[in-house]
Amino acid sequence: MNPPPNPPAEHLDPTDNRISWDNAYTVELTNHASNADDEGTIWFSDASAEERIIAHLEDLSDTEILHKDTTSFLDLGTGNGHLLFALRGEEWQGKMLGVDYSAASMKLARRIGKTHQEHNEEFLGVEFEEWDILNEKPGTWLEEGFDVVLDKGTFDAISLSDQIDDQGRRVCEGYKERVEPLIKPGGRLLVTSCNWTNEELRAWFEVESGQLEFEAGIKYPNFTFGGKTGQQVCTLSFKRKSR
Repeated sequence: MNPPPNPPAEHLDPTDNRISWDNAYTVELTNHASNADDEGTIWFSDASAEERIIAHLEDLSDTEILHKDTTSFLDLGTGNGHLLFALRGEEWQGKMLGVDYSAASMKLARRIGKTHQEHNEEFLGVEFEEWDILNEKPGTWLEEGFDVVLDKGTFDAISLSDQIDDQGRRVCEGYKERVEPLIKPGGRLLVTSCNWTNEELRAWFEVESGQLEFEAGIKYPNFTFGGKTGQQVCTLSFKRKSR
């Protein structure tokens, strides 16, 4: 199955895009400094994406596929870290790491984490590292990989870049290859997107030569436009094949 074409959108220069993210998170740092309750933007909040992702993970816990005391999480493009903090609030106690290439976002996430920890020790152990998935190798934090890798809009953002990798491909075409080693064999990748349909995401991540296989889709409200029915946001779960 061939990957779908890129969504109709103006490509973003990768350098300018990093600067724009740093600028946005710098504003959110200022806002949080003046009001600790202002933690910044929660992406896909209008679709209740975080709540739906957590509900799906709870279902996997109920069937003992995942375990709340040991399951480890890696959040790609974590931003302010809100999804990891939400998981901690639902008593997921395993290792949690959020990574992002924006230094300002990491400063914001750590500051928010410190505020949470001052009020509740259950938020201890949520960590953050500045890391560029497209251009850097994982650090020692990778260890044997993570049980669950989360992508809430990161692949969407990368899809809008016209940056070319060392094989002459758009960087989004090599994203799956960079994500797969981050997941433990038998672990899961949850991708949330507003640029791609369920079928298109499957075409990107579930390829015959790859290590990922589609497991489930999370349901969102449907809308109908022009005689066609679809979802504004989709989240798919892929399982990494066991060795």
